[in-house]
Amino acid sequence: MFASRPAPLENLKKKWMAQWPDALEAWSRFTKLTPPLLLTDTKAEKAEGLYGSFAMIRLDDHAVVISLRQVEELELQSFATEILAHEIGHHVYAPGDLRDNALLIARIRAGLPMYENQAGFVANLYTDLLINDRLQRSEELDMAGVYRKLKKNDAGSLWTLYMKIYENLWGLPPGTLADVAAKEKRLIVDAQLGARVIRAYSKDWLDGAGRFTALVAPYIMESGFAGRSAIFLPIMDTRDAGAGGGIPDGLVEIDPEELDGAIHPADDPAISGFDDTPGDDKAQSPEAGGEVIRGGKKNNYRSPAQYRELMKSVASSLKEDELIIRYYRERALPYLIPFPARETPRAADPIPEGLELWDVGQPAQELDWMESTIRSPVIIPGVTTYQRTYGTSEGSLPEKIPTDLYVGIDCSGSMTNPKFSLSYPALAGVIVAMSALRAGAKVMSCLSGEPGRFTQTEGFIRDEKRTLKLLTGYLGSGYSYGVKRLEETFLGKKEKPPRPVHLLIVTDQDIFHMLKEVKNGWEIITEALEKTGGGGTFVLNIYTPKSYAKDLQRMGEIGWDIHMVSSQEDMVEFARKFSRRMYDRKAARERGKG
Repeated sequence: MFASRPAPLENLKKKWMAQWPDALEAWSRFTKLTPPLLLTDTKAEKAEGLYGSFAMIRLDDHAVVISLRQVEELELQSFATEILAHEIGHHVYAPGDLRDNALLIARIRAGLPMYENQAGFVANLYTDLLINDRLQRSEELDMAGVYRKLKKNDAGSLWTLYMKIYENLWGLPPGTLADVAAKEKRLIVDAQLGARVIRAYSKDWLDGAGRFTALVAPYIMESGFAGRSAIFLPIMDTRDAGAGGGIPDGLVEIDPEELDGAIHPADDPAISGFDDTPGDDKAQSPEAGGEVIRGGKKNNYRSPAQYRELMKSVASSLKEDELIIRYYRERALPYLIPFPARETPRAADPIPEGLELWDVGQPAQELDWMESTIRSPVIIPGVTTYQRTYGTSEGSLPEKIPTDLYVGIDCSGSMTNPKFSLSYPALAGVIVAMSALRAGAKVMSCLSGEPGRFTQTEGFIRDEKRTLKLLTGYLGSGYSYGVKRLEETFLGKKEKPPRPVHLLIVTDQDIFHMLKEVKNGWEIITEALEKTGGGGTFVLNIYTPKSYAKDLQRMGEIGWDIHMVSSQEDMVEFARKFSRRMYDRKAARERGKG
């Protein structure tokens, strides 16, 4: 009997796997990655999500996946080290990780108006150029040989430009990778500029992303480039690199370079050598809701809609509601109270009561060495080792219980939908709710647009996700917050809440019409304040307070604190101050000293 011969692709798999250490060392002898997944059939490719391209990476699990079947079809069998080292480069160089991948996509999107959906495609081209140039020049790998195999004639201007950039980078004879007629002067010049971008920004490659995008954008726009052209598909190895991974923080705020970096390389002093940049004190127009200051921009933020689109571009698998929660949570973080520190002396002081055996597996710090050695000079765990037991007595400081919080937000038709534009009432609600939860309080949230609809959490909860999901929702019905919510929540029960509750209502001047329209409206807000026992605050967006002077006076006489804002933006500063006054223990102690 003759032994069966291994399949050709199995032999190729062994040869490629043997080249993996060399590919790792092309970056550093300290580079560590999980061995590549070398696939030999379409079933395995489908299972791994590899389609169209012959290789791909995944940033969430740091995987390198290669279709040896397609490698053979493209006649790339002899380029194992080159291709493997290229895929490793995406993990250790560009984009490197999920955060840098998202920042890269954001910068490229800024340079592709109306074609933002091609950001992932451009990012793939750009990072491939960076990686291949380093491997060809510094490690002397034959990356040019790979592209000789991939050379295509009449493949369009963008492919020709891309190949011509490689020719310029590596000093290859004209026509080696791209056939460019002498009359195509713009393409020839652009290829030179593209090569300069790769070299000039090899170390600060994020800053070069906007320049490269501005260079290739006209080629995408002129050709009506829809989707990924079949000619590029085999080399799209980072197409879904961010899929399945978590979303890093810090993507709500817009980096100034993202706004300013999408300039054509010909206008970049680092490329052209000519500095025509205006002075730093030149006034700049605000973008994306940012604040302009002398010398630059600060506090530029994406809108919720822009944030959602960016997350789609990085192949996020999170649902829309989850993305909106992440957006408002990140916007709220700078305004939250710090996590409370444990205070001493304790509310319950420990009293030593006795001894019990200590055994292996229990915390080592609980072993009482003194008592153990007194009882026996021979230490035998579980036999002669002891630990002290403690009881408690009433401490010298009363235990502080934070006031629970009820947040009622006007979600009528005049309010902004938090999913599309920044809703300041929603952001204010998130700030105070998260601060209350940090302090150990329970929170009940209610969105009300009445007459019409309302939605609220089921009582007072400690669940941040459920709380934020409700606060970032939208109704768009009615004209004001419905005071009936207070009646049904607090006045329909005989007993008082188990803990004091502060009532926080965010609305506008229409609340006074609501109080008159609803039967016993004023009595409802009076009784609710008395029954909850933790005080109450109305945050009112009123443009002409004089018009409501009597109503405001009556509300104050009932016992409600009133905070008026002339614009919804002021609600954020109110939320910051309110959170510190209500839930920041350190700030409260400082006020007491004063």
